[in-house]
Amino acid sequence: MTDPHWWQSAVIYQIYPRSFQDSNGDGIGDLKGIEQRLDALKELGVDAIWISPIFPSPQADFGYDVADYRGVDPRFGSLDDFDSLLAAAHARGLKLLLDFVPNHTSNAHPWFVESRSSRDNPKRDWYLWRDAKPDGGPPNNWISDFGGSAWEWDAATGQYYYHAFLKEQPDLNWRNPEVRKAMMDVLRFWFARGVDGFRIDVLWHMVKHQDFPDNPANAEWQQGLPEYMTVHQLHSTDQPEVHDIAAEMRGIADEYGARVLVGEIYLPVPKLVTYYGLPEKPGVHLPFNFQLIGAEWNARSLAKMIAEYEGALPGGGWPNWVLGNHDRPRIATRVGEAQARVAMLLLLTLRGTPTLYYGDELGITDVAIPAERIQDPRELNEPGIGMGRDPVRTPMAWDANVHAGFSSVEPWLPLHADWPTRNVAAERDDPRSMWRFTQALLTLRHARPALAIGEYHGIESSGDLLVYERRLGDARIVVVLNLGTSPQNFPIPEWAEGLSVLVSAQGANDPALLGPNEGYILG
Repeated sequence: MTDPHWWQSAVIYQIYPRSFQDSNGDGIGDLKGIEQRLDALKELGVDAIWISPIFPSPQADFGYDVADYRGVDPRFGSLDDFDSLLAAAHARGLKLLLDFVPNHTSNAHPWFVESRSSRDNPKRDWYLWRDAKPDGGPPNNWISDFGGSAWEWDAATGQYYYHAFLKEQPDLNWRNPEVRKAMMDVLRFWFARGVDGFRIDVLWHMVKHQDFPDNPANAEWQQGLPEYMTVHQLHSTDQPEVHDIAAEMRGIADEYGARVLVGEIYLPVPKLVTYYGLPEKPGVHLPFNFQLIGAEWNARSLAKMIAEYEGALPGGGWPNWVLGNHDRPRIATRVGEAQARVAMLLLLTLRGTPTLYYGDELGITDVAIPAERIQDPRELNEPGIGMGRDPVRTPMAWDANVHAGFSSVEPWLPLHADWPTRNVAAERDDPRSMWRFTQALLTLRHARPALAIGEYHGIESSGDLLVYERRLGDARIVVVLNLGTSPQNFPIPEWAEGLSVLVSAQGANDPALLGPNEGYILG
């Protein structure tokens, strides 16, 4: 690859806007706050920011219940504030992606208000309405991802409507051409405004089987698992028609030049890669690859997973990797603080586009939320089974001042307990900090194109070692990771004997011996 698209060599940084920076003293982050922190992100070394939903919303699911796709929620600011943020990002060479939520709207959206007003309203078919079963029950056995039936009874019109998530989030009917046109026009609205791309929320959910048959039961479900897993979502997700929609979105993105579409898709790899589309009908540029989030954290299984993913990619399909996001436990919680450095090294040296979740560059762990401060409807609906998302959405810590420099008042969620020392200002001054380590990796990634766009070649290894080469032309780089807590010997390949340690996770400089939780880049 000699002339990559910007998104192929970029590192994307996800911002959860409620928790990034409060500029007006209400305890909630906002767009002006993000703009105030752009220089810090530029200093860190990321290339693009993806902002979770900022559209007007009743906030039943914190912005994923959209009431107006062409505005900005007053909690976050205004369209003028967005335009200012976009211009400021572009002035610093940063790209900006928005979060597009096309599967469902808020029940407060004017479209749904019209749809539920009567059975003969022109927008009735914009949503998924069905009659009750003869016994008065829901039309089928589909379960909401947030627990309970996915069907909500509407007494006024005597039918059920479908919601894959909260009842306040009715699903749109993407088989209706008017819906499709209206939503494609939303993409055009923001692309014309200068947005560089979108992360598309729950892309694989967007089309349902037209006959609404029952989903098959999951014989492996047991107590302690979320209720939606009592069935396999065979008919309520991943329908063939969704690929035509993705292709139409891609066509619109391509009309505007150097734009990117990232699809949220939680599916096994063979199904995931179908969302790249076909050469004659491409789909999204990057179907999100979440494997690292749920992976068994050992060298052998990771090596196998990486090789199988690389092997499954279609011709021209560009890989991508994610360590964390606003829905899943943070990497430092999953693997521990020391191993989180190894994980960061892995994320930023694998072939493909990495997405870095805000706060992971500080090594923040999940925050215990007192019962009286729980906000997340998923935790409130199904408490105590580990599905709550508040612990990974807590405020960013910028310095040791009151409320960690995030706000002048008590934030909407509590900060991590060690924020006085685990914050950007403190870690910027500490050469051994996670922030400085992440910055060093990003600096090296920019300086050595082989790390960003080079080929990936696994190198045979054993025990707790995960080893691979990145190669671009004559440039060759070796990445060696110790995923265990015991020292590991590494026999350096003859061709690499003249290489030196460029960056290491724990500060070692002997390439033949890796201490516990160590990792390094040889180049």
